Amino acid sequence: MACPALEHAAKLVPPPPPGAPHSVPVAGTEQSGRSAIYRHWRQTDGLLHTLDPDVKTAHDIFEQTAKRLPKGNCLGARPYDPHTKTFGQFQWQSYAGVQKRRADFGVGLVALHEQLGIKAKQYGVGLWCQNRPEWQIVDLACMSQSLYSVSIYDTLGPDTTEYIINHAQLTSVCTSLSHVPTLLKLAPRCPSLKLIISLDPLETGEELAGTSKKALLNAMAAEHGVQVYPMSEVENLGEAAPQPYQVPRPDDIVTINYTSGTTGNPKGVMLTHANAVAAASTALSMTQFQGNDVICSYLPLAHIYERVTEHSALWAGTAIGYFHGNILELTDDLKMLRPTSFVSVPRLYNRFGGAIKGQTIQQAGFKGALSRRVVNTKLANMNDAAPGKATNKHMLYDRIWSRKVAAALGLERARTMVSGSAPIDPSLQQFLRVVFSNNFIQGYGLTETYAIGLAQLSGDFSSGTCGAVAPATELCLMDVPDMEYLSTDSPHPRGELLIRGTTVFKEYYKNDAETQKAFTEDGWFRTGDIASVDELGRFRIVDRVKNVLKLAQGEYISPERIENVYLGNLPWLAQGYVHGDSTQSSLVAIFGFQPDMFAGFVSKVLGKSISQTDIQALAAAAQEQKVRKAVLAELAKVGKKAKFNSWENVKAVRVLAEPFSIENEMLTPTLKLKRPLAAKKYRGLIDEMYREIEEGGQVRAKL
Repeated sequence: MACPALEHAAKLVPPPPPGAPHSVPVAGTEQSGRSAIYRHWRQTDGLLHTLDPDVKTAHDIFEQTAKRLPKGNCLGARPYDPHTKTFGQFQWQSYAGVQKRRADFGVGLVALHEQLGIKAKQYGVGLWCQNRPEWQIVDLACMSQSLYSVSIYDTLGPDTTEYIINHAQLTSVCTSLSHVPTLLKLAPRCPSLKLIISLDPLETGEELAGTSKKALLNAMAAEHGVQVYPMSEVENLGEAAPQPYQVPRPDDIVTINYTSGTTGNPKGVMLTHANAVAAASTALSMTQFQGNDVICSYLPLAHIYERVTEHSALWAGTAIGYFHGNILELTDDLKMLRPTSFVSVPRLYNRFGGAIKGQTIQQAGFKGALSRRVVNTKLANMNDAAPGKATNKHMLYDRIWSRKVAAALGLERARTMVSGSAPIDPSLQQFLRVVFSNNFIQGYGLTETYAIGLAQLSGDFSSGTCGAVAPATELCLMDVPDMEYLSTDSPHPRGELLIRGTTVFKEYYKNDAETQKAFTEDGWFRTGDIASVDELGRFRIVDRVKNVLKLAQGEYISPERIENVYLGNLPWLAQGYVHGDSTQSSLVAIFGFQPDMFAGFVSKVLGKSISQTDIQALAAAAQEQKVRKAVLAELAKVGKKAKFNSWENVKAVRVLAEPFSIENEMLTPTLKLKRPLAAKKYRGLIDEMYREIEEGGQVRAKL
């Protein structure tokens, strides 16, 4: 049976004619301080809501596919053998099997809440685990009963977990066995928490009475009024007393997805079923799913980026294989799955690119010479071809080189690859386009837009851009005069990127103040990103309105907050500039020292006296490797005390006499740091520090 959504999506895939715009300005929509409104070239008359009128909710997405492909592979994982200590081949659950499990679990979940006197129509269910089939089954179960899931980050600490449970007032959390002890420790500080559901078995049937994991955990949980159940028991409860679906409406909440909260407490982004369907509709038009497709799930499902990827996969009837949990061994999973689409982030693509280069173009002899010829030829075919003639395919080189290189990573079948979450290095994107000979695109989105906003179109071989406006959104640029970004700039308009559309979130949960700040008076979501748009309607992110940066792994950082913590705890530092490149996974910093305090510090480190009035000697001492290491050690102590996340700690540093002043135009008259100018002025030092980090990592790896 054909999938109506895929048939409709196929009509959105072909690119515009050569030289025609990818995004189209809507006539008559310009206004003072703003650019025209831009829309996808095929959606000029309105925005995409759904690819299929019969599908209005994420619940509908799965039900339609389960009825269409009941025997098709749905969710797969590699079982662990404790005797051999290895992971086996993928074992699959069918769409019909997952459909039954999610129905049973949904009914059982509601029954447990009703036993506690909770009969509200909608409430949240916490989900805290690494990617695995059970994550998806719980999420689908929530949809089947009009409940919503609340993601808890697997990588963040107990403080964030505690905050989310309390803020969302979660009665239940479904989690991996490894997290159950942490939840029990948090229980006294989380009064709403009454149910913990382990996604792992708690009994084997061979234990002595009272010695099973379930018995022991419940003995501990009883002290806090909490009950612990294995997932299987909840499913059995639902199977024993089946109930019909409580079908959600399009405007019902499908999830509250908490942001990482590096500038304060996390914000709960309330997303609806209508948002989910619009986002999945757009994703299907980007990824070009077909029958018998396979994807690998490894990006955290707590992030909306992977969430929308799997929504669209389930709609298409795709098999989703979950990686076995060790990112360093991801290629083992990929080689087994041989996915037909691959969605990832620059950090992993950087690893792939480095490994491929080391085995191909950087090799000596014939292998290296052939690889360089292939790469150079294919790059020329992409970059130097006439309009409409560019291609990353080659009849001979793809057969004898590209497919073999891609197969070494298990990606030889991948027709589409997507990079998102942070900007990918343009030269790396071009290199990987040559290697994989497929549709390798970059996209842009936020949690608040269900990961959807911009995406490069098929056949667009430009790099450094995020491409065209997504079919479900419309965008415009708003002037930011104090940063000198204007919608009237030539040749390309610039300004803060505003988004409106069917994927944009409802509001921040219990946070009216932040919701109001996030939107303009006429309903546009303010992304905080500065963008430019070229003559073909392709958008490029060039800056941030707020001083918030994003690292290669997708984590947002507030540099000012980190600077203030360091300067507030280390009095011998007078100035600070924390910097992070979006293509790097670490922070670096440039500090100015306070001479009278710094003299005592360096004298102790070097074991010799340096006068506080001898600025030249202090500046020279600050460049010594021993002093830099000592500064980093002190910064690490401060970071630990302040409970910094690992990515918030500075990994390389330079200390200067007075790097920023009004006189050198690095400070405003009110002594605010001009960050873009600081980044430009100290680019050489920044690059030097990143090389230092890379070289240090290579040394540690060899050891």
